[in-house]
Amino acid sequence: MSLARLFPQPRTASVIPGAVPTADAPLSTELDSSLPAQGYRLHYAADSLTLAFADAAGLRYGQQALSQLRAITPADQMAVDIEDWPDFERRGFMLDISRDRVPTRASLARLVDVLALARINQLEIYTEHTYAYIGHQLAWQDASPLTAEDVRWLDDLCTANGIELVPNQNTFGHWERWLAHDVYLPRAENQVGMDFAGQFRAPSTLAPTEDNAVFVTELLEELTPNFRSKRLNIGADETWELGTGVSRARAEELGLGAVYLEYVARVMQPWVDNGYTVEFWADILGNYPELMDKIPAGTIPVVWQYDSPSLMKAALAAMTQEERDGFTAHGVDIDALTNGFVDRAKALIGAGKPFWVAPGTSTWLSILGRLDNAIENMVDAAEVGLAHGSTGYLNTAWGDNGMYDPPAISYGPVVFGGAVSWSLEANRDLDLAEVLSTRVFDDETGQLGRLLVEFGEVAARLDVPMLNASPLFRVLLDAGVLEPHLTPGPAALASARATLESGLADLVLARPAAPGTATVVAEITQAVRLALFAVSLLESGLLARVAADTAEGRISDSAEARTLLATLDLLLDSQRTAWLVSSRPGGLSTSIGRLDPLRRALIERAGY
Repeated sequence: MSLARLFPQPRTASVIPGAVPTADAPLSTELDSSLPAQGYRLHYAADSLTLAFADAAGLRYGQQALSQLRAITPADQMAVDIEDWPDFERRGFMLDISRDRVPTRASLARLVDVLALARINQLEIYTEHTYAYIGHQLAWQDASPLTAEDVRWLDDLCTANGIELVPNQNTFGHWERWLAHDVYLPRAENQVGMDFAGQFRAPSTLAPTEDNAVFVTELLEELTPNFRSKRLNIGADETWELGTGVSRARAEELGLGAVYLEYVARVMQPWVDNGYTVEFWADILGNYPELMDKIPAGTIPVVWQYDSPSLMKAALAAMTQEERDGFTAHGVDIDALTNGFVDRAKALIGAGKPFWVAPGTSTWLSILGRLDNAIENMVDAAEVGLAHGSTGYLNTAWGDNGMYDPPAISYGPVVFGGAVSWSLEANRDLDLAEVLSTRVFDDETGQLGRLLVEFGEVAARLDVPMLNASPLFRVLLDAGVLEPHLTPGPAALASARATLESGLADLVLARPAAPGTATVVAEITQAVRLALFAVSLLESGLLARVAADTAEGRISDSAEARTLLATLDLLLDSQRTAWLVSSRPGGLSTSIGRLDPLRRALIERAGY
């Protein structure tokens, strides 16, 4: 049926009697102000071919639907009427380029193609230290950062595709890459770092001082002229050390929330005064309901939540006290988040304040993604956002701990997030494998979409509810040892191995023909092999066994460690090659280095 071929699925569409227009039938267009913003009405029939549109965006989306209809095989075509407009005015995507992986221009161009397909109309490139600020080479010199020329190029490309490129620079938390240098360390809230639930964290939060507000404002004044947009995201999330150093006395006097908002408002104000709409993450402010009426006009709190309600409930039921303490140390009441976005946005909802919702692609700390979680998380965000009048939906792809998930792993969550933020009810049951194969990759075999969906479901099938990560990456990051309740059982590991090995064999059959996709299979193949290594490490239980044997004075077999070490070294070599397919060299050594503890543990066990 022709309507099933449309992506995104329109909110209203009906087959009508009569023949379809010829391939060269003239198109009649008209501006119709009665349509909702970005909306269009398309009559596709032999008697007339007409497109009414609300604005330039509506014209673009109507022409996209028309092109898809025309591309359907003649024997399958039918006359249709379509009326369509978006659920969310702003349908955004945010890409983290500050956790080691900075994309090449070719990779960014491919992403823009995918965003345009999914009718995403806002792109944010999240930076901490990965923009080449003049005079601050020390912070970015090893990162292969975006330059002003890169940003202007990307802004032009986005504009040509109906996408607004919005600057996104963190201005409060997540400054560890800057504060690692002596020249910037005096700007830290706490210069010696802190222990969080038994884990040491280096300084990462700026002190909320006037001098720092001026400093970050100067950075923003250098960054923003490269963008056409009159929007700005200043970040300001996860200010973990706030109130423990420079601001301790003021926090004791006014309260931590007031100190936080005082600084954030100071950073925002010059931009609001200059006609900007300023976005900021709402995780800190949401803990202080009494401050809701002090949110500055012209600003938008963005509520992020990256785990689905069902996963939250399952993980909470299995959680140890040590894990709970870790969330508490990060200012998160884990028991209050079991209902997802409605809990996360509770203070803003209660105060009747506007906010955006920000789900995630679940393509970080995972290797192959956590697709089940991403889909439920994105639907939850859309439902809560629609119920409370949110005008914006910002899907996010973070890069925590080295960004081992290659770019193509995020394409499925990107197009699904775009579809449900365009029209939730029409797209919540989207055939994602079909969309990936036909629309994203143009894979005549249909293999690539199917395989990406299957790979993305492996983490859930390991049957250990883990928040914000897959056991397949966590076991690599944590040097081969996971807590018992987070360690998959033999049957689940055997099932994962079968899926990955079968999929690896089928990957060679894929034939992606879409521009920029020639290297996708190689990147995904590397990720699958790395995931299979993680399965082998879990199946062996070697390093967990070594820890127990050492405690009891026993010696474990070293031959298995040597085999695993040799495999890991080969994988790290091929990871370097796969990385450079779509990413710049800066950050590669840091990303690879995150697995040094695992490699050292295997070396020690191997007896080298």
